[in-house]
Amino acid sequence: MREKIEKLSEILQTSNHIVFFGGAGVSTASGIPDFRSADGLYSKKLNRNFTPEQAVSRSFFERYPEEFFAFYKQHLVYPNAKPNACHKALAQLEEMGKLKAVVTQNIDGLHQAAGSKKVYELHGSVQRNYCMKCHTFYDAHYILEVNGIPKCAKCNSVIKPDVVLYEEGLDDEVVAGAIRVMSEADTLIIGGTSLMVYPAAGLIDYFRGKNLVLINKSHTSAESKADLVIHEDIAKVMSEAVAQI
Repeated sequence: MREKIEKLSEILQTSNHIVFFGGAGVSTASGIPDFRSADGLYSKKLNRNFTPEQAVSRSFFERYPEEFFAFYKQHLVYPNAKPNACHKALAQLEEMGKLKAVVTQNIDGLHQAAGSKKVYELHGSVQRNYCMKCHTFYDAHYILEVNGIPKCAKCNSVIKPDVVLYEEGLDDEVVAGAIRVMSEADTLIIGGTSLMVYPAAGLIDYFRGKNLVLINKSHTSAESKADLVIHEDIAKVMSEAVAQI
């Protein structure tokens, strides 16, 4: 383990254009579980069980907004979560001028809270919410404080979280930006993701650089392509590796 962290630190020292691609495992140390670990939603009103994927789909949001927001606020929004050692290490790498961007599948906004400036949020963010009619902005606190369906204070239309729901496509500009930075990177660090969620996971195929690093507790499909694989807690690995630079 120590040798692998030293190797990672060496890669970080000799790299000048690092990109980090992360998933749910990055935020578990902040107390945010993968929403797929939720038991789903049972609606007494509808007398039906819904899987987590169904509960955060566009069609569910449109047909059953009250149930959608009940599940959303319970399982996807964590207002007390703070950046962990991984978030902070990445922000430090960016401050050093080595990390050029973070590409994340997470929607919690913790990379920005830690100080990262260049973040491509593939699946959006719970920190941004907009009226579907007049596009007035509302923060996560507003959504959490409202009982039932959040409505716009200006026009009384439904407010939608700026989160990519199932059945919705990714934002073209965000994807284009992520592809660009990955294709320009000399080192790509993939962390805290099983690489099972597409199309996001497919973006790593655009990497043409020198060092591909994988940090994840469980095995992933990309390990055969990697120059360094570490099966350990990513917060511990990144904080120790950056501290050695």
